[in-house]
Amino acid sequence: MFIKPEEVLIANAFWETEETSIYFVLQHRKGHGKSKGLSDMFVGTLDSIFDKKPPPYRILHQTPSSEVYHMIACAMTRKEILEDWEWLFENVSGTLGSFENEDEITDFVQCKIESLIASRQKPIDIEDEDTKDFRATSYRFVRLFNLPRDEKLVNYYSCSYWKGKFPRQGWMYFSLNFCCFHSFILGHDTKEIIRWSDVKELAKSNSFLAPDSIKLVTREKEYFFTMFLKKAETYALMEQLVDIAMKRLIDDKRDTIVIKNC
Repeated sequence: MFIKPEEVLIANAFWETEETSIYFVLQHRKGHGKSKGLSDMFVGTLDSIFDKKPPPYRILHQTPSSEVYHMIACAMTRKEILEDWEWLFENVSGTLGSFENEDEITDFVQCKIESLIASRQKPIDIEDEDTKDFRATSYRFVRLFNLPRDEKLVNYYSCSYWKGKFPRQGWMYFSLNFCCFHSFILGHDTKEIIRWSDVKELAKSNSFLAPDSIKLVTREKEYFFTMFLKKAETYALMEQLVDIAMKRLIDDKRDTIVIKNC
């Protein structure tokens, strides 16, 4: 996805370069490529802990004698960023050699990208930043847990999940059908997907190993989540979603019985 050009002073901090040309650089964020060194694990851990995770792929514009880069595209998948990369070579790169100086090249690239964005925008776009952030998180949520595209995110919270004797700091995501958790700490990737309809018990817990926690129990497993910034709000929403799931389950069974009797 092409974006309004943003100045980038340090191009290689937390990023690895995949492709380069005289005027463009394609990069992926450390922790998302094939390399799994210490720096990759460190960046992946930071992205897991903090809310606003940058898209893992981007394209920068640069000229040979300039120390300043401009980010002109970003994407959640490699396929999407490669489509933008190919578009640049088909529609922009061939023209850049005709300019007399590098300032004119940068002005042309920025103008071209901004014109493209304007042509693709919908007539009305009044989303505020919170709405845009939530939409981006919803997109990541579906891709992260490999869920159907129509699975709607309800809300998400920072918390810790007790796996064994150690807590894993990460994010809990609520949709109408699932309670999901994800953490990436120093190379350890933790994902949990729980159907609300499978929940047999939901309670507040205060054990020695998991103090001030929310306990969620299914037939197969017990889960303990703690260190919530908004525990009361989180627990109330979990209760509502479990109730909705139970009502759906009862209605489905009732409909099945009616059909059989008919």
